[in-house]
Amino acid sequence: MNQFKFPAQTAFYSGKVRDVYTINNKYLVMVASNRISAFDVILPKEIPYKGQVLNQIAAYMLSKTKDICPNWLIDVPAPSVSIGHLCTPFKIEMVVRGNLVGHAWRTYQTGRTLCGQTMPDGLKENDFFPTPLITPSTKAAAGHDEDISETEIINAGLATAEEWQILKRYTLGLFERGKELAAARGLILADTKYEFGKLGNEIVLMDEIHTPDSSRYFIADGFEERQSSGERQLQLSKEFVREWLMSNGFMGKEGQAVPEMLEDWINTISGRYIELYEQLIGEKFIPSSVSEQETFSKVLASLEKMA
Repeated sequence: MNQFKFPAQTAFYSGKVRDVYTINNKYLVMVASNRISAFDVILPKEIPYKGQVLNQIAAYMLSKTKDICPNWLIDVPAPSVSIGHLCTPFKIEMVVRGNLVGHAWRTYQTGRTLCGQTMPDGLKENDFFPTPLITPSTKAAAGHDEDISETEIINAGLATAEEWQILKRYTLGLFERGKELAAARGLILADTKYEFGKLGNEIVLMDEIHTPDSSRYFIADGFEERQSSGERQLQLSKEFVREWLMSNGFMGKEGQAVPEMLEDWINTISGRYIELYEQLIGEKFIPSSVSEQETFSKVLASLEKMA
């Protein structure tokens, strides 16, 4: 997608997945691209309809959680675009885990401490934690996520003690709602992350939530049987892309080359994103044929209403 130029635009940022336009230092226009990233690297090929899937899931989930905490979203003028308030972000990702999987499992195999918290003994990969675990991360200078503890967050001034308590309460409330929404659709929300900012003095939820880029879902049907027999769990998440990269010798480290992404594999990834949308939302996915010019016009019309 080409870069837009909006009236009263005051900044532009192209992230790993989204293009973000600041309008009048007051609003953000967030365009979800079809780019895909893993191990903090943008992969060379785009995934059809991925941006639309992410944007529409996030909008749906933000609408289903706004009673728990306020969020940044104002309007969704086009399938891949969200407009919301410009907030001052906390430099923390609130990662919350219901199951021992991914980074938590890799850490568990060499120790029991993660982000200053002790994980219980005797767990297998994918087991439920007794209670959800908040394992925050923050961006290092090189751009990678680094684990950080509650004490380190407060000592570094990333949040005050009072703000941290609010962030924890919101995170656990959102995760509980996310699990309920997933369970109603035959899924288990295993882990996810939330990002928060301040709008004036108010703490608000920002960015996307409960999408396959920020969350890991297990298929609930047969979960316990698979755990008992030691089978791999069935997932709906981006993890299968990471696993494919690792099996082809790529983990984002210096000197490693991204394996070739053939068309069949690109279409497989697209299909998996659409599958998660349909299972999670419970509606048929309708691919958008909105052109860039139409998207631009719809965003303009929405911004004019806010002026």
